[in-house]
Order: sequence, then C-alpha cells, then structure tokens
Amino acid sequence: MSDFDVEIVSFGYLHGEPPAAHLTIDLRHHFRDPHVSPDLRYMTGEDAPVRVAVMNTPGIPELVTATARAVAAFRSGPTAGPVVVADGCAGGRHRAPVFAYHLAVHLRAVGLTVRLEHRDLAKPVVER
Repeated sequence: MSDFDVEIVSFGYLHGEPPAAHLTIDLRHHFRDPHVSPDLRYMTGEDAPVRVAVMNTPGIPELVTATARAVAAFRSGPTAGPVVVADGCAGGRHRAPVFAYHLAVHLRAVGLTVRLEHRDLAKPVVER
C-alpha cells in the first residue's frame, strides 16, 4: 500500500507524453498561457506573479474544485491505490504547476495525503 492517497503530476506536453493517470487535465487550450507575457515567460509556477496570473484566470479555481470532486468520486469506489491526477500545459512551467499546487492544497485541506511532482518545471523555456 502506498503512503499517500493522491498523486498529482504536473507536466508539459511539449516535453513528452503525459504521465499515466486516472484523470488527465489539459490546460493548454482553454486558459491563457502566462508564457505569452514577456514579464512572466522565464518565471515558473513557484513565482508569485505567475501564481497570481494563473489563479486569476477565469475557470481555473472552479476547475481545481471540480477536479477535487472527481478525485473524491474515484476514492469512493473500492480502491487499489492512490488516485493519480496529471495536469499539463504547453511547457509545464506555468499553468500546470500552479494548478497542481492548488489542487494539492485543496485535497490536503480535506484530510488526504498528497504526493506532488512537477515533472517539467525545471526544464528550459520552450521558445515558440
């Protein structure tokens, strides 16, 4: 048995295939990319201006809440281990890690243990 209830992996689609997961959230097409802002491009989800920009994006807070409800639904069945959530954006440095962090906070607040991994956060900015 695992030491955590939920595993969350943020990633960038431009750095490879999505990780295997029960739920995969694709943040690329419906939510503004902080990468387009020269002031935010070389920052990551660990920087406050990026966190603010992502969490002020319409729909992101609601998607965090909805994903937490989906995790609860998965956990309500007979479980064979942690629920794995993968969330991805283009480069894995902005939207995905912020979303993953806030999802982890939400899940921990209801008593779940969470393992959080940012697969591509430290990779170089994809120039596009």
